Amino acid sequence: MLKLEDLKPGLPLVGLEPSALASVAAVVPIGDGAVQVFYRTPDGTTKERLLGRADEANISIATVERPWSFDGDGAAFQLTCEAKRIDLAFLFDPMMAVHTSNVEPLPHQITAVYESMLPRQPLRFVLADDPGAGKTIMAGLYIRELIMRADARRILIVAPGSLVEQWRDELFEKFGLEFRVYSSVLEQASPNANPFEDQHQLIVRLDQISRDEEDKGNEKVAGGLQSKLLAAGWDLAIFDEAHKLSAHYYGSKLEKTARFRFAERLGEHVRHLLLMTATPH
Repeated sequence: MLKLEDLKPGLPLVGLEPSALASVAAVVPIGDGAVQVFYRTPDGTTKERLLGRADEANISIATVERPWSFDGDGAAFQLTCEAKRIDLAFLFDPMMAVHTSNVEPLPHQITAVYESMLPRQPLRFVLADDPGAGKTIMAGLYIRELIMRADARRILIVAPGSLVEQWRDELFEKFGLEFRVYSSVLEQASPNANPFEDQHQLIVRLDQISRDEEDKGNEKVAGGLQSKLLAAGWDLAIFDEAHKLSAHYYGSKLEKTARFRFAERLGEHVRHLLLMTATPH
């Protein structure tokens, strides 16, 4: 409880004015049990009041908070500022992915990513280049740019079974991107009915998914596993060795392979679609 002896100029008080804050201007003691208090109201009016011991229970020091006080967790504030800086970095550095990755891209790779792919919204693109030209690096730069620009969060890579581990390792070593390779173990460990919803950056084997089809009358439809993958929804899907997604004409009839049908279905559930091949046809 505030004592009369504790009153001093500049002290903000509650209780001197009804429902208003008062600032003490001067205090004049009157004997041992009373003081004359001069104070200012919020509108600047100066008033005075005689206080005795009985008034001590009715007055208290007001807690004044600054409208923009910085009294929170300093580490959390610094982390938030750093996250915002990274989020907006692409506005000041249009090639942020190049400067934050462990690669030194060649001119043709920069041209493909920053002049041909990124300006297309949404992307429907065939990246056809010679073997060894660094298509994986182009894909990694594109993925990283989309993530840093908040344009992609859920990313799916569809590759031949022999290349999935290579994709996973290169994306992590060169771009710091952690992708999981889909397997039955991953499905069994999932707490949800749809294991694909748990993973935001996933690599799947082309034949494992494309062969999961069911007969419905005279046509093929997505099976259970393939339906779950499509229902999860994706921001970006990348097909490696896209020339394997073949379809052929027999007379006037178009025969589509299971791989081709899967790519068609997936294309309807993604915003960005990138097909990579060394031998387009």
